[in-house]
Amino acid sequence: MITLETLESLEIFKNFTDKELVKVQELCSQEEFHRDERLFTEGEPARHMWIISQGKVDLRFELPRNMRVTSESTVSSHDYIIPESQVFGWSCFIPPYKMRLSAFCVSRKCSAIKISQTALTNLMETDTAIGYKLMRYMLQVVGFRSKQFQDEVAKFMGIDMMNSW
Repeated sequence: MITLETLESLEIFKNFTDKELVKVQELCSQEEFHRDERLFTEGEPARHMWIISQGKVDLRFELPRNMRVTSESTVSSHDYIIPESQVFGWSCFIPPYKMRLSAFCVSRKCSAIKISQTALTNLMETDTAIGYKLMRYMLQVVGFRSKQFQDEVAKFMGIDMMNSW
């Protein structure tokens, strides 16, 4: 079982009361992975929100014709050090509720907390204070990811411009 100390150390739960943390704790399970292990696959039903509590995870797109997925197909990296980077799998809240990318452990080992989308949605509907806090944080995560994407696009456009000189 996930400890309350572990939950309160995560940025997503920083503003939660002890009672709120206990409610969330009941929904959590923790999984351990080793380097190159897959957490989930692009296209699978998105049934969980994931939070990295140790290690690093890369999100990668699948390659055509069953080619092996490598670090070259990495779209973003997530670890427990950057607060907005800890949470991923938010496709579970967005139709069509499918994982948009595959996730791989890229550190020696990593720990991930999984929270069922169904259980979490039910909790957010019955305890709107928790729902508000979680959705407010998720908007920060989405904004952070959007900024990362913009930076990558700008970098590649700059490289293209320099190469065309």
